[in-house]
Amino acid sequence: MLDKVFPKIHDEGYKFIVIAIVITIVLYSLSTFFGLLSLVLTIWVYYFFRDPERISIDNDNYLVSPADGLILDVSEIAGPKELNLENKNFKKISIFMNVFDCHVNRSPCSGKISEILYKPGKFLNASLDKASEDNERNYYKITNNNGENIIVVQIAGLIARRIVCEVSKDQEINQGSKIGMIRFGSRVDIYFENYSTIVKVNQRTIAGETLLANR
Repeated sequence: MLDKVFPKIHDEGYKFIVIAIVITIVLYSLSTFFGLLSLVLTIWVYYFFRDPERISIDNDNYLVSPADGLILDVSEIAGPKELNLENKNFKKISIFMNVFDCHVNRSPCSGKISEILYKPGKFLNASLDKASEDNERNYYKITNNNGENIIVVQIAGLIARRIVCEVSKDQEINQGSKIGMIRFGSRVDIYFENYSTIVKVNQRTIAGETLLANR
């Protein structure tokens, strides 16, 4: 019960929390109002970097959400040209994470990380369609246990300035395993074949738990 009120923090968050606490102490010594305002921001920083436990279905017949957030788009599209998949058709689901969502990203399936590709880019609003092609992003090609490629793309946003990758090429991962995070507002796209989508636009998702597609 306590971990739901005070969830554990992602390693990326500790330095920001320490900085926020120091700023709060300094401001409070100068002004009660600004000190209390900074305290609220410190609580938000803690909340932003929360890293709650998630329980996945652990079933190769399903894909789970790679991110907490709001589904912006469900469509069929050519694969990412950066991974030389532009001549293949994929289903794509785009999930927008606002500054109040948990930003820890997870693998939609079990399998092997067959490729990781970082692409520098812009910092447009992550809710825009062109963010998938123009913004800074990180691609993960995951080969599932059936030999199929599932693509997860972390996309930086207007405020997000750092994409964190926590896995490496050729690493074996389980469905729902953490693959990284994006700091301060962003988006995650997932591309897949041979599954049928079971979600719709404007639906909320929970990373590692919400079922996105099935066979």
